[in-house]
Amino acid sequence: MRKGLFLAAAASSLMFVGAAQAVSVNASAGKHYTELNAGIGTKGSGLAFDGSWARSDHNGQATSLGATFGLPLGPLSAYVGGKALYLSPEDNKDGMALAAGAGLGWQIMPSLNIYGEAYGAPKSLTSGSNAYTEAKVGARYTVFKPLSVDAGYRVIDIKGNHNNPNNKVADGFYVGAGLSF
Repeated sequence: MRKGLFLAAAASSLMFVGAAQAVSVNASAGKHYTELNAGIGTKGSGLAFDGSWARSDHNGQATSLGATFGLPLGPLSAYVGGKALYLSPEDNKDGMALAAGAGLGWQIMPSLNIYGEAYGAPKSLTSGSNAYTEAKVGARYTVFKPLSVDAGYRVIDIKGNHNNPNNKVADGFYVGAGLSF
């Protein structure tokens, strides 16, 4: 019995030996908005967790904590995930949202990755606003480990309720840089 328990514990620990968890920190900026991200794990393989804060100069801010589960498929990777968000739009009430989403990545070369993701929360999963949507598409170039640079297009939209206008926290091109260990 003791030998079987020891073998089971040893075998289960082997699942974690090769699973180094990446830690990443990124900052990006576009016209009238700034975004900061931090995460553990890789979105394209296995379980990953991340947090972000996006702020518009004129339309409020959004903060999120999320989790994704991804599968690598050769040079492609796909993931599904969810986020809990705190929304603070300029023209609506502060509130919360639970958003679901998915993303794809394509490792074109060892140093170049193209990616896209989209998340959304309907009215029934959003308080203070009518709905929440976000989307991002971009390219990441690894200059040298651990430094990478990003460029792409980002939209974060908080739909207004009770005749209040929509607040776009982000809507435009961005550039950014990040470190991943």
